[in-house]
Amino acid sequence: MMAAVFAMSSFAADREHTLKVYNWADYIDEDVLNAFPAWYKEMTGEDVEVIYQTFDINESMLTEIEVGHEDYDVICPSEYIIERMLKANLLKKINKELIPEEVRYFDNVAPFVVDKFQQMSETENVSDYTVGYMWGTTGFIYNPKFVNREDLRSWGAILDPKFEGKIYMKDAFRDVYSVIVLYAYREEIARGQVSRDDLVRNITPERIARVEEILTAAKENIAGWEVDFGKEEMTKGKTWMNLSWSGDAQWAIDEAKEMGITLDYIVPEEGSNVWFDGWCIPKYAKNEKAASWFIDYMCIPANAIKNMDFIGYVSCIASPEIRAWIDDRKEWPEALDLSYFFGENAIDVYANPVLYPDKSIIDRCALMHDAGDMNEELVKMWNRVKGDNLSPLMVGVIIVVLLCIIIFAVVQVINNHKQQKLQRKHKR
Repeated sequence: MMAAVFAMSSFAADREHTLKVYNWADYIDEDVLNAFPAWYKEMTGEDVEVIYQTFDINESMLTEIEVGHEDYDVICPSEYIIERMLKANLLKKINKELIPEEVRYFDNVAPFVVDKFQQMSETENVSDYTVGYMWGTTGFIYNPKFVNREDLRSWGAILDPKFEGKIYMKDAFRDVYSVIVLYAYREEIARGQVSRDDLVRNITPERIARVEEILTAAKENIAGWEVDFGKEEMTKGKTWMNLSWSGDAQWAIDEAKEMGITLDYIVPEEGSNVWFDGWCIPKYAKNEKAASWFIDYMCIPANAIKNMDFIGYVSCIASPEIRAWIDDRKEWPEALDLSYFFGENAIDVYANPVLYPDKSIIDRCALMHDAGDMNEELVKMWNRVKGDNLSPLMVGVIIVVLLCIIIFAVVQVINNHKQQKLQRKHKR
């Protein structure tokens, strides 16, 4: 990140002219970020300095605000954290009326995203508090050299014995739970006894137990639990498949292509979660004016395109400019129904199916929610699944290390014994 972004000039002590942004690492185009002060000056006639900091997980960001009362002006949490912050009264309303209508870009967010966000609350207008930034799905990245696409039509693939030690699992208990619970209750879904939304929203001990049983049975197939390195292992052809997010999948596909390796992505037929990150103004913000302008600025279509290019994820912006940008890339063989995102006329758009899933896939996806009182039970389940036994790969590594330690110790004892005999011989 350019030094200017972090500079602490004379404005730093003047919060009226300082905007503190707290975002995920590598989650914004530097040129877009660095151009904001000039745009803000043009729009308002005022100077502003951006202090930009990053976090690695939602919970660490939340703790800094909820416990530490940090005065960040703009944050970018995921949907379940937004929901939790709304419940805890930790968000301020975005001052959209502050911005003249002709430069008010908030409405560029897809109605699909707005509707999904509204599922976070029954009492508040969620769009008053957050504006969508990026979104995606959860599925399998896989290497067609080793894995047949047909074998991944179901989340039950994680139980297939032929994948022993060949699967990397995302170390994200909410994401994994919310897709495996759809597999666990696939028959009830098919009979119309329960909906995907209900399964993901309402977490119960029974549902946790059924998911735990499946994940435990899959343990021998799990090569590792990862947060970020799984996609890199896929690009090197070192593993067969990775339960991961669509944005990471696209990154891996692009990187692998440069190395002569082909990868692909699939969302199993039982369905998946659809996740979102959104811009918010936290409770202890001190520059709500600049924060509101910044969020508006991120909704400008040109900025959305630059950010998508840099990040590899999909913007929540659905303006005609974004649609035209997609249409200009005439590289996809099949038309997709993207009417859910771009409107009723977008029924045959040639777009990247990893980033823009067909409507038939989205219809099988549910929004993740805050687990509330069941969060601790989910964590306990996850720890049991990961900790009650080790994968064959890890067992093998541990055995090799222990054997090396034992051999080294034995050699040392033998050498010491020989050295002592020589010393005694010389003394004679």
